[in-house]
Amino acid sequence: TNILFICGGAFAGLEKLISARSEGSGIGFAAVVKDPKDRRVGDLLKDVQPEDLVKFGLIPEFIGRLPVLATLNDLNEDDLVTILTEPKNALIKQYQKLFEMDGVRLKFTRGALYKVAQMAHTHKSGARGLRAILESALLDIMYETPSQPNISEVIINEDVVEKHVAPMVTYSKEAKSA
Repeated sequence: TNILFICGGAFAGLEKLISARSEGSGIGFAAVVKDPKDRRVGDLLKDVQPEDLVKFGLIPEFIGRLPVLATLNDLNEDDLVTILTEPKNALIKQYQKLFEMDGVRLKFTRGALYKVAQMAHTHKSGARGLRAILESALLDIMYETPSQPNISEVIINEDVVEKHVAPMVTYSKEAKSA
């Protein structure tokens, strides 16, 4: 008694079982014919039933202990931009703090943030892929900036993220204090 089971995971391939179960065939003029690939994974997982989990490989005794099945929606680009910018320890804030240690302000254009989110969405890496994309875009800049005198601001735009071109740099007249 008083035991709560919370299970989570990706359950890769479960959507195929659900899709196979829920595919209906339509015949006639009024039949709705849809390509199974038109449904997103998140939409398919909303239709999960205990028998799908049994076919997936979980034992029935365990599934019986899970009275509520909840699924999460896929992250869209707006969600990924929110993850990049809003949490207390957001990636953008971490990189800005890292640059501040060298006396440099780091700014991202809105287009750059959406390009990072778009690349993560395209690679299907979700929020986990955001750091790798930012690291790839900022690696050279992080190493070059401390050795260059008088840099006060670095602005990252879409081309820096996508094409790895040099960022816009603003120089100050005073030398940085090290």
